[in-house]
Amino acid sequence: MNPYLALIAGVLAVTSSSILVKYSTADAGVIAFYRLFFTTLIMLPIFLSKHVKETFGMAKKDMLLSSLSGGLLAFHFILWFESLNLTSVASSTVLVTLQPIFTFAGTYFFFRESLPLKAVICGAVAIFGSILISWGDFFISGHALYGDILALISCVFVTAYLMIGQNVRKRAGVIPYTFIVYLASTFVLFIYVVFTRESFYPYSARNWVCFVLLAVLPTLAGHSVFNWVVKWISASVISMAILFEPVGAAILAFFLFQEKLSWFQVSGGCIILASIAYFMVNEHAENRRTVSIKEKSKPVG
Repeated sequence: MNPYLALIAGVLAVTSSSILVKYSTADAGVIAFYRLFFTTLIMLPIFLSKHVKETFGMAKKDMLLSSLSGGLLAFHFILWFESLNLTSVASSTVLVTLQPIFTFAGTYFFFRESLPLKAVICGAVAIFGSILISWGDFFISGHALYGDILALISCVFVTAYLMIGQNVRKRAGVIPYTFIVYLASTFVLFIYVVFTRESFYPYSARNWVCFVLLAVLPTLAGHSVFNWVVKWISASVISMAILFEPVGAAILAFFLFQEKLSWFQVSGGCIILASIAYFMVNEHAENRRTVSIKEKSKPVG
């Protein structure tokens, strides 16, 4: 499958995450735990059937990095889900998808990836669109401000998670890496729920449906796809594409929760879509030119 098409499908899948969290009445840690717990259970038969040997053949460093990635993902979910309880879907999702700021800096300092001016400009424009979306939802007071801060910290965690994945996936298969990440994340979340004395049960059927759908849609069809495409597509590009999430989430929240969309939010959504489309098209064209040059440079015969 074309990695760019897979990336688009993954981004569409993750737009359901904030909506499902809003529908659930469980605590943030519990929602996050069951999301990863059910994801791990679904992956277990595939892992046991073909990938056990491959996983134990991974370098110890990569196994440790994968486990660290799982811990970062766990706290990303905890903080973001708590943020959704304190502020609007649009505001929280906008802040949690401001990953290009951190990803561009991280890939430059840690991976020595050059940042063309075009990428920086597109990222800045998309971030401006993200801020514009939730212009009416930023309140410098009380619970909303706390929710905004939690979402921003959550963004830092998920950015680090993506960058570790970019590094490990150069050497490890997608199933071994993803399974270790989700297993480690489930373990961290279990400890968190026990430590905070949140309740594992009982919950209504509606909550259990939300838990399972969170595992299937945004996790398996979303984050797992990102773990696959990060081998071929830079974490910077993935972060740019994920900026579409607040657009989709804001639209869904409008229809499902009657969260109104302002003119600023509609304008910001258009700016995000335009910047993403421009960046992705140019990135794809640049990759094709690079491949073409390499092919032409190969000796004949």
